[in-house]
Amino acid sequence: MLNWKEYRAELFGRVGELAKLAPETVKGYQTLSAAGQKTNHLDAKQRELIALAVAVTLRCDGCIVVHTTEAEKLGATREEIAEALGVAISVNAGAALVYSARVLDAAETITS
Repeated sequence: MLNWKEYRAELFGRVGELAKLAPETVKGYQTLSAAGQKTNHLDAKQRELIALAVAVTLRCDGCIVVHTTEAEKLGATREEIAEALGVAISVNAGAALVYSARVLDAAETITS
């Protein structure tokens, strides 16, 4: 497993380097990230729990470390995090089920 604190520091350092090389790209990302907060239909903790589920689905370690840190700062419990992860697991299993049906469809079409 990773040393998540070291990884987070290294990641932020590299993102800082990218910001110097391509400031408009990073600014665009920051604008996009902040856009979801404007409506306030979800609270910050809910958004972080959703972000964690998406991070698992995308297999993004950087997203995991950033959003875990933020979720915990906002008071997310281990149980809430586990429930969000359960949703990610379920959606990924559902996607595998849907794509399995696509394989059967392709197999039927290819062999006909």
